Amino acid sequence: MLFLVLGGLALFIFWGGLRAFESASVTSIKSLVVWIAALAGISLGLLLILSGRWPLALGALTFFGPTLWNRWRAAHPAAGAKTGGSNTGGPNTGGSGAAARRSGTMTREEAYQVLGVHPGASEDDIRAAHRRLMRGAHPDSGGSDWLASRINQARDVLLGG
Repeated sequence: MLFLVLGGLALFIFWGGLRAFESASVTSIKSLVVWIAALAGISLGLLLILSGRWPLALGALTFFGPTLWNRWRAAHPAAGAKTGGSNTGGPNTGGSGAAARRSGTMTREEAYQVLGVHPGASEDDIRAAHRRLMRGAHPDSGGSDWLASRINQARDVLLGG
């Protein structure tokens, strides 16, 4: 009787997962696959450490660790800024990037990177890049509010609006 109840519960959970998978966006499915791969790699590394195979474990953790760390930092930008400890703002921002991020403003360099256009791009190129990115990032089409606001902020920084 216990196996019948557990089997029914597993079937119910599986059915609910299928329903959630149907309504999920492509980006959330990609994110899920990356998380599963990263966690599998970390688990593999830990199992190799426990079995005494240190060189293989180090290789697995070296391969999957940065992926997991980058995904976590992308999901928690405020925590990454607090633990960064550097005021340089990264290699491409030249020192004022961290102060700009703390104040909530976006630098022109960041705006170019967000929209994927080169410095000095025309107004039409900026508007086309904005439209292209918003098609997938708009919250009404399954995107995130944060990403849509960053894309809009980048457009406003570059177009002065």
